[in-house]
Amino acid sequence: MLRIIDARTGAPVEAAPARRGLTRIVAHASGFDASGLRVLLVADLLVRALEMGGTPVWALLTGDREQAELRAGAESLGIRPFEDSRDLGAGLGEAQAVHVVGVNGGTPDAVRIAVAPVDPAVPVAPALDGDPAVWRLALLGSGRSQPLRLDAEALETARHTLARWRGAVADWARRPSRPVPEQVRGRLRDAWEDDLDVPAVLRVLEWVETRPDLPDGARFETYAYADRLLGLDLARDVGGAS
Repeated sequence: MLRIIDARTGAPVEAAPARRGLTRIVAHASGFDASGLRVLLVADLLVRALEMGGTPVWALLTGDREQAELRAGAESLGIRPFEDSRDLGAGLGEAQAVHVVGVNGGTPDAVRIAVAPVDPAVPVAPALDGDPAVWRLALLGSGRSQPLRLDAEALETARHTLARWRGAVADWARRPSRPVPEQVRGRLRDAWEDDLDVPAVLRVLEWVETRPDLPDGARFETYAYADRLLGLDLARDVGGAS
């Protein structure tokens, strides 16, 4: 069961109290910058985690500034499209709404997740012209409540990690398939169901990458499973030239 820290109270709450009830995720982005895209990315992770748990979700983007730019940036980062209608959830029997906001934002009397700002040391637009998954991984590397400095060094670290993982996944895909070990699946789910702790998910992948007793086919399935949440296109190079 996914539990998140409600920024209003500091207490954990169930992200979807009715597992099969429709949950609305509302992203409040103040503008097209790194901080705004981080808010959208956290909303996307929440959508993915709930869907993997069997909860129907719809996502809405609010704000009055640079909506077209934000939607285009979100598409580049592999973020699921946001709905246009604000009334859809009520018509379909919405069970709960969760608002994803910057640290100074807020909606009275609503469950909300606070996202710390990003120091935009690297301009947004040029970065998204390359491999946007590098930006996505760099934004995922720190807990959402921690301010993040996104500079050339951070992006280079993310680029190196992403290239290594994609190469490993392509190599593991050539081995006989094996299921995700239950211990590993449990560690992944425990991580993201504990307040959407994505850095902990990444640490599990690092552990899987080097654990000598895991078959390569199980490593492949583990990375493919985790990528349903992470959205890093880790299997992009599968089937390519050796």
